[in-house]
Amino acid sequence: MPSIFTPSPAETERKEPGFGGKPPVDRRPTGGGGGGGDDDWNPQRHGPRALLHRTRAFVFCALAGDMMFFVVLVALFYARQTGTQMDPRTLRQMGDWRPVQLPPILFLNTAVLALSSLTMELARERIFREIDVLEEWLGLGRPALRRSLPWLWTTLALGLVFLAGQAVAWRQLTAQGFAFDRWATPASYFFYLITGLHAAHLAVGVFALCFCVTALGWLKRVESRQVAVDATAWFWHTMGLAWLVLFAVLVFGQ
Repeated sequence: MPSIFTPSPAETERKEPGFGGKPPVDRRPTGGGGGGGDDDWNPQRHGPRALLHRTRAFVFCALAGDMMFFVVLVALFYARQTGTQMDPRTLRQMGDWRPVQLPPILFLNTAVLALSSLTMELARERIFREIDVLEEWLGLGRPALRRSLPWLWTTLALGLVFLAGQAVAWRQLTAQGFAFDRWATPASYFFYLITGLHAAHLAVGVFALCFCVTALGWLKRVESRQVAVDATAWFWHTMGLAWLVLFAVLVFGQ
């Protein structure tokens, strides 16, 4: 018996829009059951990769504000060098900017911070290593965590060494007669302002590292540990790059 084909309601709606019919309607398959509950499913808004991208976007927006703050600080640093004051003896406008001789330990501190950025990147690479992540997903242990923790501890130690070195540099500059509370010269004031604000930001990074190392022990999902390490790594790299720029300004910008 020949089969009789009856057009479905969805196909009867596919008429030419110019002749009074409705436009074509695209219907997604619902999997053969239920009430079409796939309407809320979006593979681009769920999953570990989407969480990682959202976290990175948040970190980037927060760091963009900090970088703009440092840009303004550098602009004020250069603008202040053109300032003048009147000499009471000659009644002439004379520049009051006196370059500050930077303590040599700052070069060592810069090398330490650059090395800490390398160790931080090694930790981030270990936590994202595919073969180790697969073993953790299969419940065969935590190899990614074991491989990344030593590099995180090393980064934390180097960060503390950098902050201690900055404190030594401040004491050396004070011994030369350029204390912050004396306001000896505008150059020394900007030196303390630039290095102090960067050290405060890096101290936030040290606290983030402490939280990251602690949280990796109780975070059960490998994706959560990856997000924690990745966000901390981006913050740490940004502070390292910011210090390289600021240090170059202090060395060559006076």
